[in-house]
Amino acid sequence: MNAMIFQSYTIFTRICSPSNSSNGPPSLTNVALGGLGAGALQSILICPVELVKIRMQLQKNIDYFSKNKRITPMNLAKSIWKNEGIRGIYRGFGITVLRDAPAHAFYFGTYEYLREKLHPGCRENCQESVSTMFIAGGLAGISSWIFNYPTDVIKTRLQAQTSSSMKYKGILDCTLKIIKEEGSIVLWRGLGATIAKAFVMSSAIFPVYQIALRCFTNN
Repeated sequence: MNAMIFQSYTIFTRICSPSNSSNGPPSLTNVALGGLGAGALQSILICPVELVKIRMQLQKNIDYFSKNKRITPMNLAKSIWKNEGIRGIYRGFGITVLRDAPAHAFYFGTYEYLREKLHPGCRENCQESVSTMFIAGGLAGISSWIFNYPTDVIKTRLQAQTSSSMKYKGILDCTLKIIKEEGSIVLWRGLGATIAKAFVMSSAIFPVYQIALRCFTNN
């Protein structure tokens, strides 16, 4: 996923700012647009993977398997495809795009903004310290979730549904029913654990990515 994200982000950013390709770093607006495109593209890959993960975690698979049959991600995915088709395997695709596209715009935009603030000039010379990468990466991870977390909750509810247990008709219907039945606070349930994980992961991803690039391109 990260290999796809960083590569597509680079490509989309170059497309958005061709005039800057050899004249310095892209603007923060073009960085955000690059992240937006990368997030939307990765939804094609991540949507069916997260669907299977959610069904495995919640065991929403009793329609397809006997109690004695061992359930694996692969045979669950095959069963969803067989019983529900491409519509079933890509259930929640729209909300996945709505979550991931803005999230990655915040992700890369925040990282580029903060690294420049913490180490002025580093977007030109790429000589920021590891601590700068660590802090900017961690805070970028938090920003990518904090504004989009309710979307993730709604996405999970939609993808947890099977063809025989449809409670929600769509994104708006799901949102209104959650708020009416459980209160708006439920849309933020689990945020603390999520942003803690996001800080740790992103504070590792960006330094590794930047240092690897320096190694591959002779600094």
